[in-house]
Amino acid sequence: MSRDARWRMPSEADPHERTWMAFPPSTLALGADADEIAVARRVWSETAHAVLAFEPVTMLVDPADVAAARQMLSSEVTLVEQPLDDAWMRDVGPTFVLDDEGQLGGVDWTFNGWGGQKWASWGRDSQVAAAIIDLVGCTHLASTLVNEGGGIHVDGLGTVLVTETVQLDPGRNPGLTKSDVERELAVMIGVDNVIWLRRGLARDYEDLGTRGHVDMVATFPSAGCVLLHDQRNTEHPDHELTADVLKTLAEATDSRGKPFEIVRLPAPMTLRDKDDFVDYTYINHLVVNGGVIACTFGDSVDGEALDVLASAYPGRKVVGVDAREIFARGGGIHCITQQQPVAT
Repeated sequence: MSRDARWRMPSEADPHERTWMAFPPSTLALGADADEIAVARRVWSETAHAVLAFEPVTMLVDPADVAAARQMLSSEVTLVEQPLDDAWMRDVGPTFVLDDEGQLGGVDWTFNGWGGQKWASWGRDSQVAAAIIDLVGCTHLASTLVNEGGGIHVDGLGTVLVTETVQLDPGRNPGLTKSDVERELAVMIGVDNVIWLRRGLARDYEDLGTRGHVDMVATFPSAGCVLLHDQRNTEHPDHELTADVLKTLAEATDSRGKPFEIVRLPAPMTLRDKDDFVDYTYINHLVVNGGVIACTFGDSVDGEALDVLASAYPGRKVVGVDAREIFARGGGIHCITQQQPVAT
């Protein structure tokens, strides 16, 4: 790998070659029994088919689960055998970048199970990024920074959103400073403007959480614009977070020194599930070629949120997928997907 080349992570809204996913393995990572694993496989498959309407999908499948995957997935989904611990492709897959000539590279972050979570296994998943990079045949960019794809959001012009509780997590990067993290992000994804949010959604610090992934909180739909998770209900602990992040973003500028247009994306009306306050968020969507695959929750705000997304991504078709069973397992649609940009 060359650390001397200039690499840049493009905007998610730039053209894609394909989307990568992983089929939920039979390791009980995403369910306590076979029935729960079957539910996970159903919603992962529904997401894959929604993406497939816009661009190719390649699905990694543990060798033990190939027959099940072929039964549930369209023949148009490309299957690749790869040992898996889990199925959160955003976090275990590579972050794709482009050099100045438009050639493709893949950042292989160090992965340690979201900071060494007691419930996580990552011996297999820590090899996934390198395996995909090898399959694609692009430049392998190995990073010592413990990071996941859900921990960063870029505008493609030099700005990245991160949270302190992920990047400075003692379980991930003990002893690193903000400057240390910023230097590595500059080399790996070509950013010169890092916006630090203090933390993520409240539920993300409980069991099955990531300790604050930014892709549940805010994202860039276009240059100069930020979509913000807007928890309007004062009963929910994320109401305070919304105010905190809004203040940070209002004081921030992009790499050009320009302030951001901040668009509030409403949180669902649903406040709790059977366990605690929910982390349901429409921020955790995937932009695809000509479309947006959005989380829905059977909630009265679904329609309003999809309208906001349609306005934020003009000219794209917004498709909703019920993501409650994904969120019950610790993430959303953005978390189970990873885009590969078109190389030139």
